[in-house]
Amino acid sequence: MALMQYKRIVIKVGSALVAPEGQGCSGKYLLAIAGFINTCLQRNIEVILVSSGSVAAGRNHVSHGSGQPSIAAKQAMAAVGQMQMIANWQRFFDCACSQLLITHGDLKDRRRYLNIKNTLRVLLENNVIPIINENDTVATQELKVGDNDNLAALVAMVAEADALLILSDVDGVFDADPRQVYDAKLIPEIPNITKEIYQLAGGTNNPLATGGMSTKIQAADKACEQGIDTYIVNGTQAKVFLTLLKGKNPGTRFTAKGTNLTAKKRWLKTTLKSEGTLLVDQGAVNALQRKGASLLPIGIRAIKGEFSKGAAITVAYIDDPKESLIAKGICQYSSRDLARIQGISSQKIETVLGYCPSQEVIHRDDLVLL
Repeated sequence: MALMQYKRIVIKVGSALVAPEGQGCSGKYLLAIAGFINTCLQRNIEVILVSSGSVAAGRNHVSHGSGQPSIAAKQAMAAVGQMQMIANWQRFFDCACSQLLITHGDLKDRRRYLNIKNTLRVLLENNVIPIINENDTVATQELKVGDNDNLAALVAMVAEADALLILSDVDGVFDADPRQVYDAKLIPEIPNITKEIYQLAGGTNNPLATGGMSTKIQAADKACEQGIDTYIVNGTQAKVFLTLLKGKNPGTRFTAKGTNLTAKKRWLKTTLKSEGTLLVDQGAVNALQRKGASLLPIGIRAIKGEFSKGAAITVAYIDDPKESLIAKGICQYSSRDLARIQGISSQKIETVLGYCPSQEVIHRDDLVLL
């Protein structure tokens, strides 16, 4: 599928593009990238940005004494550079931009994972561009461990994106190292990521970057397993974006295994263990099965089991003596909170609980019919 036929894409922009001289933010390459993003938005393609560059953007403001800054120095650079990086992006867009600083730990925690997912959903619904970076200022491990290539793949999975576009200063994956072999050839399509593909990847020569080609292939591997097509293209070349807009591939495309929807539904149905059951009325059954709707608290009649927010739970019809399961999904509330809001209108949730993280108990994006 051509990139411009997707409905939601995650675009990862590397440090070499945000701060090409390693001495602060620049519009040298971002102007063409932003033009591409604006065209995507005009074509009703939702875009989520994962942007590196905060460390490089803040380099001039922090004394470090060498070409290999310490972790503490990098974190200080990130603290300064993050503000500059976001401001630099915002100047290219008429719509609002937002900043999300997250870590791999946030994505592994069920509650925080769900909160990030909900935040992204609302931002996109309101035509705000989410700009995501790892929270480097509080990371306690080497920044290379939390590279933004792999973070972008995880974000694409959380956001249920159709495609991941990794922009770097290289054209894609070659059959040999193009820095050493003059006639190395670009590989346009990679249907399967094998050991041989990983062996083609080298490291990075940039002391301020946190990943090389190997992390990009790791990211592609993660995304493709979840049904997300992944591209590696050269973001330093404006012509690359014209090629993408024409529906052609200017770099390397990694083919997803199945569709994103199929992968997620399979994951929900077979991988996640149910921690409880919601018994619902006929109205809720009809809404789920015939209208493809979300499950709302008003349709819930009883709750079985104890579970936390973000748990996988099943749904059954309360008047079915066998309690045959009709659906399974990710619950936005704990069983304790659900017991207080079952049977009420979504508009009354905040009155009862004092807060309302979601009007849906199970959003339709997080639900599979059984």
